[in-house]
Amino acid sequence: MVIDTRHDHSFRVPRPDLSIKLGTPNACNDCHTDKSAEWAASSIEQWFGPKREGFQNYAEAFHAAWTDQSDAAKLLAAVAADQGVPAFVRASVLTELSSRRSPSNISLAQPGLADPDPEVRIGALDMLQGIPATQLWPFVSTLLSDPSRGVRLRAVALLADIPSQGLTTADREKFERVGEEFVAAQRLNADRPEARSALGHFYAQRGHPSEAVAEYKAALKLSPQYAAAAVNLSDLYRELGRDNDGEGILRRAITASPQDPGLHHALGLVLVRLNRRDEALDEFRKAVELEPDQARYAYVYAVGLHSSGRQSDAIKILKDNLSRHPADRDILLALINFNRETGDLSAALKYAEQLAAVEPTNQDLANLVQELRRQNEKP
Repeated sequence: MVIDTRHDHSFRVPRPDLSIKLGTPNACNDCHTDKSAEWAASSIEQWFGPKREGFQNYAEAFHAAWTDQSDAAKLLAAVAADQGVPAFVRASVLTELSSRRSPSNISLAQPGLADPDPEVRIGALDMLQGIPATQLWPFVSTLLSDPSRGVRLRAVALLADIPSQGLTTADREKFERVGEEFVAAQRLNADRPEARSALGHFYAQRGHPSEAVAEYKAALKLSPQYAAAAVNLSDLYRELGRDNDGEGILRRAITASPQDPGLHHALGLVLVRLNRRDEALDEFRKAVELEPDQARYAYVYAVGLHSSGRQSDAIKILKDNLSRHPADRDILLALINFNRETGDLSAALKYAEQLAAVEPTNQDLANLVQELRRQNEKP
């Protein structure tokens, strides 16, 4: 038996102290099932002292991220910068930072793109998801020549919407060569809906809508339950001005997967654009009921309620969800604005201060806090 360098198969120091704090399992209580984690932690401390060394120094960062804590980005950034952490952990941290990207941590992607381990390079590319390709090209395009095929394919997918006319002949040829490699990889797995959907997304970004529609439909033919293809096809129809077709796609997908919250949420967005707001609110509500921990669903539902004149219901939805996601920027901003509209300036100030603790370098937010404090002090 050997250590597989591609993955982490090592045995680690048991950490029942983390079981107490985070609810994670530990090797001690896997055997001593009649004992508590507190008993195991106390025993280990008696044997090895309170400051024993262990390698699991990243569990708290992931727990903070998965429970949406205000210090999640800071903890993840510390793990990403620690070269002593296994590569697959740093890759996972960089991917996790994609939704918490900020001017203070985006610099972590740069060394990640040059990391010796291809998993970390892919994680760094994941972190940059959503940034316009024109901004990414100067430092991501070099990975189109990466020795790892996985890195090359992730890079070309990230740069898919780069305008070809703005590239030099050499750069265009390099991009098209890796683009063909990406297409071939998806064709090799054409019996899988994930591959057909990925190819559809690539074609959509490259400005080939008819080919994209064909691939999304092929994915749904392979698996009518594959919600990602239905949502992406509906969004493509939105760009083409065909929301009625998008509605049909989503309703058929909901018939196949009625408990998928993402489908109901996407249908709600389509119905808003079709000016059928009452129906849209029903779909947003279903999405929240099916997945109450998804902050985005609650936020969109609350905005819909607010637009319908149901301010108190909107604020209640946001407050309930804030308890699960205390650092969510959109929810906090909505609570600030909605409470200001209703005249509850003390509540608006409370949420502004909570958001300021999450974004301490945001000067606009600091100014808003000062303004709300002045307004609260007025008789």
